[in-house]
Amino acid sequence: MKRSPLANAILWFVLIMGTAAFVFPLWWMTVVSLETPERAGAAITGSGGVVLVPPSPQFHNYLDAIRETGSKPWMGFVDALANSIVVTVLVVLGTVISSSLVGYAFARLRFRGSRALFLVMLGTMMLPGQVTMIPLFLVFRQFGWIDTLMPLVVPAFFGNAFFIFMYRQFIAQIPESLVEAARVDGLGHLAIWWRIVLPLCRPVTAICAVFTFIGTWNDFLAPLIYLHSDEKSTLAVALNGFKNQYGGLDDVHLLMALSVLTMIPCIVLFIAAQKTFVEGLARGAVKG
Repeated sequence: MKRSPLANAILWFVLIMGTAAFVFPLWWMTVVSLETPERAGAAITGSGGVVLVPPSPQFHNYLDAIRETGSKPWMGFVDALANSIVVTVLVVLGTVISSSLVGYAFARLRFRGSRALFLVMLGTMMLPGQVTMIPLFLVFRQFGWIDTLMPLVVPAFFGNAFFIFMYRQFIAQIPESLVEAARVDGLGHLAIWWRIVLPLCRPVTAICAVFTFIGTWNDFLAPLIYLHSDEKSTLAVALNGFKNQYGGLDDVHLLMALSVLTMIPCIVLFIAAQKTFVEGLARGAVKG
């Protein structure tokens, strides 16, 4: 149906206002990160009003924040960034590979008890993380993995119930004739999954990768529990330590600068994968 000009104007107004409401906190945080210590403190307390553009941007605040992160100048931020990158990349790879493989098994393999196992797997989604936190810690301590990256990475290679469900629903809609043709050509299940199914699951993979990346990159609780040394900390833990050390109004501009640096990878990833990500959500809404 064709909308009237008034309806279009109202729709655009609502969309613009909604976008501004979501973007303003990020923009304000960026502005505060570029202010002087005095103006940043005034902006936090509200005595300086709302400033949309800093009059004299202090870009060196970002270098100062990087230098003051951790116990070692410069290296504290470098270590935390490297650990976050390693953990996030491995977790994303492990989650995509394991979840898609298990989803393929539930969608294409016929075996006794598969439906019951699938329901049990979905039931694990109802367990909060606090229930398994202590048992997992005891298990990883027995393995000698405390203060290593292993507890953060290894569980990802055992699948995620939510993403397994998404892959299973998507793979079940792939025509059976395509899979049968691959079997006629002599491909086994692993080859079919790797060469045919996984490339067709690109929209679901984009959703899985984006959600996993953001969740892992911003995860604070798990690194706080398992990582005890500054050299093994991730950016989320380093940011919390920075807040405890420089949490006053005189250093709020440095805290905002480090927060902006921490968010940049998530924003860049979402912009890069936006088209495929939205396509996957649309397909899930229509076919799921």
